[in-house]
Amino acid sequence: MTTLDRQQVFSGTKEAAPALRLDAAQLSDYLARHIAGFAGPLTVKQFKGGQSNPTYLLETPARRYVLRRKPPGRLLPSAHAVDREYRVIRALHAQGFPVAEPLLLCADEAVAGTAFYVMSYVDGRVFWEPQMPGSNAAERAAVYDAMNNTIARLHAFDPAAIGLADFGKGENYVARQVDRWSKQYRASQTERIDAMERLATLNLAERRPSRIKELLLYSHPALDRRIARARAAVSG
Repeated sequence: MTTLDRQQVFSGTKEAAPALRLDAAQLSDYLARHIAGFAGPLTVKQFKGGQSNPTYLLETPARRYVLRRKPPGRLLPSAHAVDREYRVIRALHAQGFPVAEPLLLCADEAVAGTAFYVMSYVDGRVFWEPQMPGSNAAERAAVYDAMNNTIARLHAFDPAAIGLADFGKGENYVARQVDRWSKQYRASQTERIDAMERLATLNLAERRPSRIKELLLYSHPALDRRIARARAAVSG
């Protein structure tokens, strides 16, 4: 059996598939009017790595940017909420937390086909394998220590204190997550899977905690959702 080299397959950029291509000229005109200092010509490539929201590298002669957008087509309710991503990034950036600088949120679907936001490009490395092949013990320890410290710092924020008091419902978080996951699973289900039925009922619904502290929770802690820089780990 062939082993997938995730580092090779997912690193870098590619030409976007036809259904996901952006009109570079139209986008450039819009960004020039709404982002200070933006000036074309603009080239657009899609990042190879997997994203639920298509993500693009925007390059101009002076600067690089990153654009994330909702995918086209019919979407599950509450999924692909790029506006919520942008709001959280903006709130965290204002606190000096290591996230990319948010630059623009656009809800006008006429610009790029779907809602999107633009942030600064952060140079660094993305490790697509948790064991970090080709690395060494000291570097692995440093990267994981930085990642864990960053997550701990994120969880220490009081949502209300950084302008996110109304971002979501803090109470009954686990119960609401189980209910949402179950509904989304049902909405996309093609056949009955007994293990999933047991997970949704016996394992999750009946064993959830009654009360938890309200805080910011990053639900995708995988290493490949971080950018490793020389001195810090930037959250993705």
